[in-house]
Amino acid sequence: MTDIKPSPRPSPRPKPKVMTLTDAAAARVREIVANAETPVVALRVGVKNGGCAGMSYTMDWAQDIGRFDEVVEEKGVKVIIDPKAILFLLGTEMDFRIDKLSSGFVFNNPNQTSACGCGESVALTPATLDDAQSPAN
Repeated sequence: MTDIKPSPRPSPRPKPKVMTLTDAAAARVREIVANAETPVVALRVGVKNGGCAGMSYTMDWAQDIGRFDEVVEEKGVKVIIDPKAILFLLGTEMDFRIDKLSSGFVFNNPNQTSACGCGESVALTPATLDDAQSPAN
């Protein structure tokens, strides 16, 4: 009889981050959640069809966390990603910028292929399984 031992199970690969936040974005999320008129759990980010480029980002208050929501906790804030948006937002950096004439959240999204001239909508391609497994994510 030989002593054959099963090889150890490989450790699970790390789950890729759907979204990261810059310091400015985290500070702004913290501020708007603290000043909300009704209690909120987090800021919910998603995408919807529409606009001249095909899709646009959405942001809303979240009173609860859904079963399939992706929760991003970073820099002291919580952002919830709508499950339908995960493949469109995989690897995205959320920033907050203040310019001379405007201020707002900016999404640096590797899945964005183009944007409209008015800045209200974008063309997004869903991330593939290969994108999610790359070491850069």
